Amino acid sequence: MKVLVSVKRVPDPDVKARLKKDKSGVDTENVKFVINPFDEIAVEEGLRIKEKHGGEVVVMSIGGKESTEQLRTALAMGADRAILVLSDKPLDPYNVAVVFSKLYEMEKPDIILMGKQAVDDDSNQAAQMLAEILNLPQATFAYRINFSQDLKKAEVIREVDGGLETVEVELPAVITADLRLNEPRYASLPGIMKAKSKPLKEIPIEELGIDVKPKIEITELDEPPKRKGGRKVESVDELVDKLHNEAKVI
Repeated sequence: MKVLVSVKRVPDPDVKARLKKDKSGVDTENVKFVINPFDEIAVEEGLRIKEKHGGEVVVMSIGGKESTEQLRTALAMGADRAILVLSDKPLDPYNVAVVFSKLYEMEKPDIILMGKQAVDDDSNQAAQMLAEILNLPQATFAYRINFSQDLKKAEVIREVDGGLETVEVELPAVITADLRLNEPRYASLPGIMKAKSKPLKEIPIEELGIDVKPKIEITELDEPPKRKGGRKVESVDELVDKLHNEAKVI
């Protein structure tokens, strides 16, 4: 099977984000960048599919030259090839989907794996838009993925409110990885050494012949409001009264 996996370069989610002074975005100076955690899970799942069924894992990303760092990490984990679409500007989810649709047409994979969302913008849109553009079946929030014997269909157990749902999709399909799909492996030292010589193709976004004019414009970002201090009450009746008359939650 040929598996195409998206990899996004994002600020380390364990580090508190700082806003630029003009509130136009997040200040990324001196910030460590990593593979989007959900994309890392998708890479791991692609590697497990390859190990079980054979084939090839190709990772793809959009960004500047610095995104090669995250692609090399995916290659060190065990991916076979990488493709970087060079863009000096961040793209909104729709244009990300358009770019990935072009890579799908080039690679013709059996399955596209993506993280369910990126931890920097939390949009959770690109995979669904990609499936629509390509007119492919989709299964989001995958908890477990199984394949038919002929590898023509995938059974996806997905996490939903209140439990699990099982859906079946014909391949090729777009599937997004949820948190509990697997535990990503660490890159071994031999894997890191091999990654340096694995193919990494760079494609200027202009060569794809697409209009990437943004459909969404972010005008301003604000930090969430600080939590107010709690209040003590003397009795249950007083608590109920304040929840009803002041907080208006009951």
